Amino acid sequence: MQKLNDLSRSLTALEPDGTLIAVIEMSLSSWLVAGIVPGIERQPLKKLAVDESALLKLLHRWREEAEKAGRRIERIAVAFEAGRDGFWLARWLKARGIEAYVIHASSVAVSREHRRAKTDRLDTELLKRSFLGWLRGERDHCKMVEIPTMKDEDAKRPNREHDSLIGERSRIVNRMKAALVRLGIRGFNPKLKRATTRLDGLHTPEGEPIPPNALAELRRDMERRRLVNNQIRQIEEERLERIEQAPCDGAHVMVRLLARVMGVGIETADMLVHEVLSRNMRDRRAVARYAGLTGSPDESGRKRREKGLARSGNVRVRRGMIQLAWRFLLHQKNSALTKWFRSRTENARGTRKPMIVALARKLLIALWRLVREGIVPDGVVLRAAQ
Repeated sequence: MQKLNDLSRSLTALEPDGTLIAVIEMSLSSWLVAGIVPGIERQPLKKLAVDESALLKLLHRWREEAEKAGRRIERIAVAFEAGRDGFWLARWLKARGIEAYVIHASSVAVSREHRRAKTDRLDTELLKRSFLGWLRGERDHCKMVEIPTMKDEDAKRPNREHDSLIGERSRIVNRMKAALVRLGIRGFNPKLKRATTRLDGLHTPEGEPIPPNALAELRRDMERRRLVNNQIRQIEEERLERIEQAPCDGAHVMVRLLARVMGVGIETADMLVHEVLSRNMRDRRAVARYAGLTGSPDESGRKRREKGLARSGNVRVRRGMIQLAWRFLLHQKNSALTKWFRSRTENARGTRKPMIVALARKLLIALWRLVREGIVPDGVVLRAAQ
């Protein structure tokens, strides 16, 4: 029997006379709350300050109005779009007995007019229609985002911070190299340990030393790079320490299993587990779609073309899997996936880049089955268990 996906439609029957429905258009300065209150002809619209307690009082007041109109409210359902505020409000409302849902913003169909009107009031009307269709159990009105726990959200932070620091370190190095090239100095590696002491001995092609302001900037950049390096090292050491302290934790078991695959490092394994593999995915298509490794066909009449990757999924997973696919070809030369890739690109020019994406998709599904079902991909070499 096929397992239903309760994020694409509601599996609970909707009782209109006993359900209070509300949607929130959120911004940094205010919240606009629109409701559908049983027994009340008007559809109320209330602008609030960013205050969860005021929101809760408003929902309770609407419930009292419905009960005065002779409707018994058994259910309060609230929805808002995923955005900067994250999921804290949904968790806060659920803890107080209110159904809370987070709508995937890109799943809501909007008007295709070139200059369509867009206001918070119109956005709440659009959200109400989409949310009401979802509650009725109809497909394709909108899709909901899985609400993670605080622990699940916090588990993603080290890897994301590590990724951000790696990018910051690269920007610092590139900035230092650009400053040196602007002075005509080439062949100097600012990443070496002794780079700071060698700065005073550098000279421009005219025989002049580095100007004082440029020299001070380079020293500050080197100090900043040293700080970033220390923070990166600290994150990596703390990750290994957490895995050693709780090796039987669910996520840590997956990380240790993935790290046994030749070509997969602990950093990639940790990213894949916390970003995608620990999620409760319906099937292999959902896994590939979440990573954004599916196609975007453009078909109309006789026209049949592919516009490329959908890129609607998790960019970290997509980027990491494409990088991992290239490494996989080097470290798993006798695997079935590598042989499949070689057979399709050996005599076909210009197909390596498109096919590496296909390999990344197959590899992600294979790794998902490995951590979920323990099925080792055909021909894949594993490191010895520690």
